[in-house]
Amino acid sequence: MPIAKLRDSSCSVSRSLSVLGERWTLLILRLAFEGETRFDAFRGNLGVAADVLADRLSTLVEHGIMTKDPYQDAGSRARFEYHLTPTGRELHVIIAGLQQWGDTHLPWEGGPTVVRQRHETDAPIRVAFVDDSGCEVPLDEVDAVRTASYPR
Repeated sequence: MPIAKLRDSSCSVSRSLSVLGERWTLLILRLAFEGETRFDAFRGNLGVAADVLADRLSTLVEHGIMTKDPYQDAGSRARFEYHLTPTGRELHVIIAGLQQWGDTHLPWEGGPTVVRQRHETDAPIRVAFVDDSGCEVPLDEVDAVRTASYPR
């Protein structure tokens, strides 16, 4: 299905993939969560073509996931930095979940390259399902239930 058609889908996963599913997008977000903000840093870390990177960043800005903010180093022309918005920061759980899955099922021989910790205590944290009372729910107790909005 073409990306444009995904945007019109009743499926929120399809709509999300219409924005996030292009190659490089999740890797750009991974770097943003690690503190990168500049085009040259994204490009240098990923080795992605400049036109492709510009397109992906433009999509992220267009959908309110990142902002594009001007800056100028002394003696250089004005350029842009890209910062995660509150909407973009919500994607941290997606990036962390992918990393957690990869660390478990496709492990790197040297071990994880990034760990997530609680800011105040440096205690390790992980992605999990949690109910409204704050209790973790085991995967085998999680159901995906269709709602009345599900197309028939």
